[in-house]
Amino acid sequence: MATNESTRGLSLDAIRAENEKLQADRSFRVSRNAVTTTGVDKLAVNRDILSGIDTSVSTKVDDWAVANQKKSGRCWIFAGMNMLRGPIMKETKVKDFELSQTFIHFWDKLEKANYFLEAMEELRERDILDRTVAHLLQAPIEDGGQWNMLVALINKYGIVPQYAMPDTNSSSDTRAMNRDLSTVLRRGAYLLRKAESEEERASVKRQALEDAYRVLTIHLGTPPKEFVWQYRDKDNAFTRKGTMTPLEFKDTYVTVNLDDFVCVVNDPRHAPKDILTVEYLGNVVGATPVTYLNADIQVMKKAVAATLAEGTSVWFGCDTLRQAESTLGVWDAHVLDYEGVYGVELGMDKRERVISGDSLMTHAMVFTGVDESEEKVPRRWRVENSWGPDKADKGFWTMNDSWFDEYVFAVAVRRDLLPADYQEAIGGEPIVLPVWDPMGALA
Repeated sequence: MATNESTRGLSLDAIRAENEKLQADRSFRVSRNAVTTTGVDKLAVNRDILSGIDTSVSTKVDDWAVANQKKSGRCWIFAGMNMLRGPIMKETKVKDFELSQTFIHFWDKLEKANYFLEAMEELRERDILDRTVAHLLQAPIEDGGQWNMLVALINKYGIVPQYAMPDTNSSSDTRAMNRDLSTVLRRGAYLLRKAESEEERASVKRQALEDAYRVLTIHLGTPPKEFVWQYRDKDNAFTRKGTMTPLEFKDTYVTVNLDDFVCVVNDPRHAPKDILTVEYLGNVVGATPVTYLNADIQVMKKAVAATLAEGTSVWFGCDTLRQAESTLGVWDAHVLDYEGVYGVELGMDKRERVISGDSLMTHAMVFTGVDESEEKVPRRWRVENSWGPDKADKGFWTMNDSWFDEYVFAVAVRRDLLPADYQEAIGGEPIVLPVWDPMGALA
């Protein structure tokens, strides 16, 4: 569409001409009539892909029902708890079991409050309109997180069964709690900037943390210091282990060393084996920073498949709403033909989407299966989502391998499952990305 050459504004004549062209376009009229009465995602579905979907997989580790994060951004916590509950269910032979997501959620919020206030104190001399300061103030205490943040919480606080700290109204719908916690923290940040002495800043921070703890406890309850661990297994046999602390429970049932895991990412802007980190991204002050090992997508797939072959599910982060058919629970790089509906070119590769801000990590889930050819080439992946059992295969989705290439960004795998040259790169000097970088997005 042409613009006015003198003002560079939109030309009314050009708009009229474009409208006349569209009205003469039969395909435009068909698309307009359809989209104004039916959702575009339903119209864009590639039926050839959907009709060819097979949900069976050659390797499958799940034998449990999906969980439901409801109206919250706790997917990364659900994914972590889902990853850990499988071995616990296998050892105890319990049929239905969940770890408390709210327990981890509580401590994450409190740690994020402290992390934010520490950052605000460090940045207090910068202008309030400084991009880093403004970015942090925009969302002081989001629900989302990353793999290293999850490990820091589990190592410090442990885990508990869901009955020891069940969901509340606010853990299932976090909007009001997040709104009021954000006000507490922004007020604290403002007072930190006004404080004239170290003693005054310490007092401001202490009060802000006390206020945050009070608000959190009102919304989520008080995390248990100990609980009675007992259960009835599939054979109806009852077992009582007695009183345990969250850390004792973690030490008993988390048999893998979480510090042996690496968050491997596919960021096409950087070279394979680059180490990446993001400034001011974290929760537990003093814990291992959020660190990514950049990798070729095939390296990621092989590590995930090897983990599944051992009988263990895999935490991962992705851009979940892209090219997704939610009723059947299918991801495929071409399942939605928007270009066909709109008649415009929309194509960008993964690198271009990341650079332009069109794609980033938005959700975390768990791989629980893979279907491989005789030559060990993956065709599709089985995914445990945390959106309840009403859609897909009772809440388990099918990801065609083409979607993995385009929209999976991060996987957490043991370092010994990576090629030797990748293992050698771990611990190298990281490239520090700014807090607003797409790799700083919280799953």
